[in-house]
Amino acid sequence: MLPQAVLWRIFDDLCQHERARMDVYTETSIAMLDTVISPLIDDLDPEETTEWREALLSLVQTAGIARAAYVLDALLGQAATLGVRAGGQTRSAYLNTIALRHEPPFPGDLAIEERIASINRWNALAMVVRANQAHGELGGHIASYASAADLFEVGFNHFFRAPTDNFAGDLVYLQPHSAPGVYARAFLDGFLGEDDLAHFRQEITARERGLRGLSSYPHPWLMPDFWQFPTGSMGIGPINAIYQARFMRYLEHRSLAQPSDRKVWGLFGDGEMDEPESIAALTLAAREKLDNLVFVVNCNLQRLDGPVRGNGRIIDELETLYAGAGWNVIKLVWGGDWDALLARDTDGALARAFAHTVDGQFQTFAANDGAYNRAHFFNQNPELAALVADWSDEAIDRLRRGGHDIVKIYAAYHRAAHHRGQPTVILAQTKKGYGMGTAGQGKMTTHQQKKLDDQALLAFRDRFALPISDADCLALKFYKPTADSAELRYLQARRAALGGHLPRRRTTSPRLPTPPIEQWARFALQADGKEMSSTMAIVRMLGGLLKDETLGKRIVPIVADEARTFGMANLFRQIGIYSAQGQLYEPEDIGSVLHYREALDGQILEEGITEAGAISSWTAAGTSYSVNDLPMLPFYIYYSMFGFQRVGDLIWAAADQRTRGFLIGATSGRTTLGGEGLQHQDGASHLIASTVPNCRAYDPAYAYEVAVILEHGTQRMLDQQCDEFYYLTVTNENLAQPNLPNEQAREGILRGMHRVRAAQPDGLAQTNPGDGESCTQAPAHLRLLAAGPMLNEAQRAAQRLEQDFGIATEVWSVTSFSELARDGRACERDRALGLSSPPPQSWLEQCLPDAVPVVAASDYVRAVPEQIRAWVHAPFRVVGTDGFGRSDTRARLRDFFEVSADWIALHALDLLCDQDPKHQAARDVLREQLGASLRVAPPWLS
Repeated sequence: MLPQAVLWRIFDDLCQHERARMDVYTETSIAMLDTVISPLIDDLDPEETTEWREALLSLVQTAGIARAAYVLDALLGQAATLGVRAGGQTRSAYLNTIALRHEPPFPGDLAIEERIASINRWNALAMVVRANQAHGELGGHIASYASAADLFEVGFNHFFRAPTDNFAGDLVYLQPHSAPGVYARAFLDGFLGEDDLAHFRQEITARERGLRGLSSYPHPWLMPDFWQFPTGSMGIGPINAIYQARFMRYLEHRSLAQPSDRKVWGLFGDGEMDEPESIAALTLAAREKLDNLVFVVNCNLQRLDGPVRGNGRIIDELETLYAGAGWNVIKLVWGGDWDALLARDTDGALARAFAHTVDGQFQTFAANDGAYNRAHFFNQNPELAALVADWSDEAIDRLRRGGHDIVKIYAAYHRAAHHRGQPTVILAQTKKGYGMGTAGQGKMTTHQQKKLDDQALLAFRDRFALPISDADCLALKFYKPTADSAELRYLQARRAALGGHLPRRRTTSPRLPTPPIEQWARFALQADGKEMSSTMAIVRMLGGLLKDETLGKRIVPIVADEARTFGMANLFRQIGIYSAQGQLYEPEDIGSVLHYREALDGQILEEGITEAGAISSWTAAGTSYSVNDLPMLPFYIYYSMFGFQRVGDLIWAAADQRTRGFLIGATSGRTTLGGEGLQHQDGASHLIASTVPNCRAYDPAYAYEVAVILEHGTQRMLDQQCDEFYYLTVTNENLAQPNLPNEQAREGILRGMHRVRAAQPDGLAQTNPGDGESCTQAPAHLRLLAAGPMLNEAQRAAQRLEQDFGIATEVWSVTSFSELARDGRACERDRALGLSSPPPQSWLEQCLPDAVPVVAASDYVRAVPEQIRAWVHAPFRVVGTDGFGRSDTRARLRDFFEVSADWIALHALDLLCDQDPKHQAARDVLREQLGASLRVAPPWLS
């Protein structure tokens, strides 16, 4: 059946076509509509349908299209108030989607659940206020959980299922500012103790006392057995939840996981929907029919500083957004207290009043009492005033919004859980700071409320009828009923029925062996001078790994939209591109060997032009060992410029979530990509990567280095189960590839650098056999350190320095400046603290003894090699590519940024001049050749 929106467009097209001949709208026009519509719908009363159509066509003929459109809009508005939603409508009345008569029976004990929710509200509040009374700097949030408590409770009591031996469990993304409420519930559940709650946001203090502190927001790194997903940076939760739901389907379609009714639940805030990431993947979820996904948006109408949409209605806006994207929308606006008023409102006065009240005014109503609401809302016209004429001000004050009514919430969750064919969003209206009274409910300042005075604390206790004495209330004592109380027995029973405690995170998974490196990278280890780019090499290695019987099916290749750019087109035929619909068309290139192939069981995730989506898929795959008890190995290959710089926040969240996998920054560096220009030339990703604690970043030059790093990373992540991930930058520059010098070189590759060229006694450039292997060599006068594409420039510089100027020069391949710096810091700390005897020596200090001058070159900004300066005990000079990128040839770019072989040689000679003036003549000659006197402005200011 076509949606109503399509049918309206058909009618509108007919009107436009016949605008000049309105008199032709006769039986012929009706027949035309019947021809289009009749096969598409099951018409139970064709005669009545024909009468409606004739009436509409008559209206167009007599009153014109504008009038007909107005009448249609009015009818649709009336339909919305009656709960009738036409297929193409994206806006309905400001009322609950689920009518009272359609609500399922509530299966729980309402009174007990309300008491449990009240206890959790108190303990969450006490946790934050206690921390800030003792240490005013700790912060925390009360108002967000106060608004969301019932939304959380219904989920925990009836819907959020924990993992068991036979069920992998639901995935729940929890609103970060509501973390105190989750801790409070875990306290009642017995997972956390009173000492834990007493150390909220005091993790270091707790550790010193042998206790467990509670992190400010959901942090799997800090609380690895508790929090499953980090949501503390607004917007990353929604996009990650969508891609987790999609990855669950991916595993099922590839027969790696059995089909199940697992759900991904996301509890988010309405202000959070302003973040681009929050709404970036809505159409993906609808397009792939992810009915295993439910969003619950807590619409408390407030951000941190004020209303989300003061001059509009955020629920209306989000309804339009989600419905337009293809989601099933459930509006949960009003609590059951309003049902009686709505039933008495025969002329629609309430619905009209709601439709003309903006969120800023609803917030003001929330912040005031029943008398104010009577005066300013109900008394705005006689019809509304009559509805509450026999109501007390206290009764009006108790009118709840939908997100505070457990029965209504259950009905919405129940419908969402059973909906098929679409993802669902529940838009639940609440009051921020609900129950905080004059201290915070609905106030502009409520988000910053950290403390309450004595009167406010007692009022909160009374508002929720908590059995706490005045003394205990003012002392902010945590409250927990006895173990045999009705509340705890009920809570434990509900959680037992749902699989046990939640949140909960799995920390281990089955180990996977790494296939022998010769099986998939022999061509790189024994390259024999064959030319290839490191991008080509890593794609070839990936193809080899995919053929492994055990590991191959666990690999998840991910690209945004550049598979052909990176030479991955051969994988289209080999493993296919995943599509939930399969391939419903014949691709244009069907006759080619490397044609585009989509398949239900395809292995490649080709995400389109969305780096945020691709990194979210990578996170879903890289956390599968924990989320699904199924270790996977994702490779996300992308333009390196569009990685850390573009989606750094999502990468940081992946690190916090203990993601395992490879990020491959292809066509990397600032001078290697050539003509693409500054938008594509990456000069900073390695600097940003160095800030992520569990990211191990490498900038290899040769294919054999890539192979050694891939093998090591795979072993660490899949066999040793280390919670780290690897960032490798590779280039598209074809170079003659040497063989792996020897087995001893592996250590240097992994620790950060190894020697590839020794100083030669006869002044001729020769490649050193490798670290640890003896060779005849002259004492080095100079050492060149270079990473990635700069290594060949350094090799040429060394050759010139030796042949033209007689300077014996070593060359070292630096695979990772950041690993070298981390090793140096660790040894430095070890020595300062006296943790080992004898004191350790860093890898840099072992490799670079004596005071031989050092020049370090990188295709990244100078700050990248500058990381190692503290552990180079010799004169040290750095060259890099600071500044904006340019479009030109590689040679021109390297000359512009002053990182080519001649510029490296010039800096080397200048450094040597400080030791011996005899090098000045050679330096001046090279200056003249490079036209140095004309280069007044440095590249980073050009």
